Amino acid sequence: MSVGTTRTGTVTSAIPARLDRLPWSRWHWTIVVGLGTVWILDGLEVTVVGNIASRLSEPGSGLPITSGEVTGIAAALYVAGACSGALIWGRLTDHYGRKKLFMITLAVYLSATALTALSFQTWWFFLFRFLTGFGIGGEYAAINSAIDELIPAYYRGRVDLVINGSFWLGAVGGSMLSIVALNTHLLPKDVGWRLTFALGVVLGLVILVVRRHVPESPRWLLIHGRNQEAERVVSAIERRVRAQKGPLPRPHGRITIHQRASIGFGTVARTVLRDYRRRAVLGFSLFIGQAFLYNAITFGFGAILTKFFDVPTGDTGYYFAVIAFGNFFGPLLLGKLFDSLGRKIMISSTYLLSGLLLFGTAWLFGRGSLSAGTLTACWAVVLFFASAGASSAYLTVSEVFPMETRAMAIAFFYALGTAVGGISGPLLFADLTNTGRVGDTVLAFQVGASLMCAAGLVAALLAVPAERRALEDIARPLTAVPAEAKRPPSKSA
Repeated sequence: MSVGTTRTGTVTSAIPARLDRLPWSRWHWTIVVGLGTVWILDGLEVTVVGNIASRLSEPGSGLPITSGEVTGIAAALYVAGACSGALIWGRLTDHYGRKKLFMITLAVYLSATALTALSFQTWWFFLFRFLTGFGIGGEYAAINSAIDELIPAYYRGRVDLVINGSFWLGAVGGSMLSIVALNTHLLPKDVGWRLTFALGVVLGLVILVVRRHVPESPRWLLIHGRNQEAERVVSAIERRVRAQKGPLPRPHGRITIHQRASIGFGTVARTVLRDYRRRAVLGFSLFIGQAFLYNAITFGFGAILTKFFDVPTGDTGYYFAVIAFGNFFGPLLLGKLFDSLGRKIMISSTYLLSGLLLFGTAWLFGRGSLSAGTLTACWAVVLFFASAGASSAYLTVSEVFPMETRAMAIAFFYALGTAVGGISGPLLFADLTNTGRVGDTVLAFQVGASLMCAAGLVAALLAVPAERRALEDIARPLTAVPAEAKRPPSKSA
């Protein structure tokens, strides 16, 4: 059967093993830069908008909008765009391929961000905040799929964690950039905030140029009947790595695939929610736990600092930069342990430890034992572990489901976590952290800590030992031919 240039049949291939046995090389750094650095843009985007809300609402900003509309309606539309984008692009990524979609979603993000900078009416700003989120939501599915399928199994955990954690480098940059953008001695009120969005576009264009050199996932090509193209891609990668590293080790293991041009949505849903029910529960738990812990801290951090410690509103960006650094260094320093000590012990321990530390922070805060500086230090320590755990949630759902469902699974759990974190989380924590009562803020911390600990316990029971294992061993592709049913292949790769 053929679909365009696609010719499906039964094929036996060593392509997954050939990718997994590669040593780390400059080519892999190209993948990390081309695909992973977009999270820096996401962190910059989200942080800048939150920090410039007060400036946008001032007379002379060039936009008739209130601060509440920026942090409320616009933020909700960004979340709604990210959730819907993840689901729509995720399905298309599994159907049409990783490369086509990670180029399209970045183009959507760049276009929407550029048009946000040109906002002249509130409705325009709202529309393009939604479309910016729509593009970013699709990035999560397409990028995490491609990274997991291109990075060797030995390094997959640490690379995935660091890439997802790089969001917080963007958050640091956004905090610092907003301080400059809000300085009217440097930039007029109606120019500074527009330039912050324009800078995001410039950085995104650089990433787009690098991304053009990232190939389609050979695993996706193989399963969708394009095994000759998959062979060309893998051979080209091997030549580049061999030129730098010398002779390559022999690959071990072959897989027989009965290729299909597409997989129905019903098959995807049944696979994730019925056949892999325990792994679905694990994904739900990890995403919801980290969403509530993060909202318990980051959603009300500015209000807590200003209400309880009299920190000037203009100075909260410096405190946020400190906790953002803690978030980034967690995955950076702990990531290797997810590949060496293993997924189960590291996922469960980072969730449990961050939850217990937040309980301790709540106790100290309730006693009045903390200052603005020491509270920020406590938050940074909590989020050092929580960020590694939260990043491992994305890693988990991207590697524990079959190849044909990968992007959709990432999209589904991302949309769930984003919806919980961006809708119910703020509704709950806004009421608790804005009252000015110590007991309410303590309760907010305790709710986030409890759900994080609960997710840690679920991980201790259900986490999959995926460290250093091929994706096909963790979750057998739906198109793979069982060993006992194998027949002589029609072709090989």
